[in-house]
Amino acid sequence: MAAKVLSCAQMAAADAFAVKAGVPSLTLMENAGRAVADAIVARFRPCPVVVLCGPGNNGGDGFVVARLLDESGFTVRVATDGGHKGDADVMAAKWSGETIALTPDALRGARLVVDGLFGAGLSRPLEGAAAAMVEALHDLPVVAIDIPSGVSDDTGQALSLVAPARADAPAAVHVTAVLTVTFHAKKPGHLLLPGRALCGEIVLADIGIPADAVATQLHENTPARWTYPWPRADGHKYDRGHCVVVSGGPTATGAGRLAARGALRIGAGLVTVASPPNAVMVNAAHLTAIMLQPFDGAEGLAKLLQDKRLNSIVIGPAFGVGGETREMVMAALASGAACVLDADALTAFRDDPGALFARLHDRCVLTPHDGEFERLFPGLREDGDSKVTAVRAAAARAGCTLLLKGGDTVIAQPDGRAVINANAPAWLATAGAGDVLAGFIAGLLAQSVMGFDAACAGAWLHGDAAFRAGPGLISEDLPEFLPESLAALASLHDT
Repeated sequence: MAAKVLSCAQMAAADAFAVKAGVPSLTLMENAGRAVADAIVARFRPCPVVVLCGPGNNGGDGFVVARLLDESGFTVRVATDGGHKGDADVMAAKWSGETIALTPDALRGARLVVDGLFGAGLSRPLEGAAAAMVEALHDLPVVAIDIPSGVSDDTGQALSLVAPARADAPAAVHVTAVLTVTFHAKKPGHLLLPGRALCGEIVLADIGIPADAVATQLHENTPARWTYPWPRADGHKYDRGHCVVVSGGPTATGAGRLAARGALRIGAGLVTVASPPNAVMVNAAHLTAIMLQPFDGAEGLAKLLQDKRLNSIVIGPAFGVGGETREMVMAALASGAACVLDADALTAFRDDPGALFARLHDRCVLTPHDGEFERLFPGLREDGDSKVTAVRAAAARAGCTLLLKGGDTVIAQPDGRAVINANAPAWLATAGAGDVLAGFIAGLLAQSVMGFDAACAGAWLHGDAAFRAGPGLISEDLPEFLPESLAALASLHDT
């Protein structure tokens, strides 16, 4: 099963579904607290612990954690300002250990802190005693219940008192955890940055909510989400498609070759670099298994693409912007082949994105970074908004698959299906990595993988190959480490 991701509202609905199905809410709270306590016991030796308990259900979970850690040999104090209601009040009454005021003094002597202040659903910044407590945590290791307090579970953003775009905006107050234990399903804030980094290690616990409690169109991107097109024993290269990568001019050929090598490595049967005449010799000096075909302008590209065996195209990397680029993009789209539009192929339409949208089709994949996204969809993503919401809206506007690159890449379909890709290591942020990603996706499209699945598989394999390469990665390394990723994927496929 693909790993579903639930919004705050969906998670509340899942809780309500479970209760209606006969799971008492106190049982859910007890199970949640036990999951957190078990995760702590598995990772930490008994030590002095302070459990910070807010007034709501997150605080109720905290009281369960405190009780169970005390039974496991930890020295536990609970810091709270009271005011607990409902189930939280029931769990508070079961705590018979030391309870102190929610002030920074409560942290004296602590070796570990459990954050049960405000979990899912917090929509306002931390203020008052809670903010003072969080600011006093400093370097103490913190285990967060559900999500670090002060972080939005829907956006992954730290909740600020004022718009973060203001130069004089105070820093948002939030918990930075070494471990976060969440329940039933991850939330967007566990996967989107900076939330993912603020959570530390993330443990997902089953607390008794039925698996089918809530349907969702948002998932974490994992190999369970898509199928790689494994070669058949009786197949040959012509079964696996023919990808064309359109090269830039003589001083801008490297990006196209990176994309071409990515397409070939990920399994396209044949790959051709389509080169302007003045760049043919530059490209020829660097290409071996990848073929080379000259073309001259949009008319020449259209003529080349009349060959219907050429079934996927990458256009845009290091291509330049202007009227000629727009004409060549239109020629690529008119061919009917699957198209990955990247970089300059997108920026070239910043003054008239509607002209591009009118020609896109369902086998197109757009792969902008943040700047290119803003040029093509101005104002669609505002500070503090959900990246997922923005990408879904952009995909609907464009009418095709859209992949917004980043450390927390989001991929969406016009019908609302979306995934968050969270396996990219920090060292993947290097020149040319996006060109390789475009090639990965186009290579999968050449093998008749549909656009959304090609983008999902390409993004995950891109991140996995980067992880295997390790720090010091340059973009040329990515295709070379892809076989390791595919070998590991094959072992999962065979089990």
